Amino acid sequence: MKQSLEVLGFIALVQGAMGLVHEFTRWHVGFVQRLGFLHGYEVYASVGLVLLAFALFAVAEGRGSG
Repeated sequence: MKQSLEVLGFIALVQGAMGLVHEFTRWHVGFVQRLGFLHGYEVYASVGLVLLAFALFAVAEGRGSG
């Protein structure tokens, strides 16, 4: 369970970071800008993904090795 939380956290972190890179540099990377219902809220969604990643890492750390 710990590893799957860490993998999900890593994916959320990467996608959030790539969404922020896209917003500030206009490079076409990431998945957030491709979701039509997030149009206009890409920065908020990317920051939310980064925060979700940190929360998942914290939960994974709290789970211990079991």
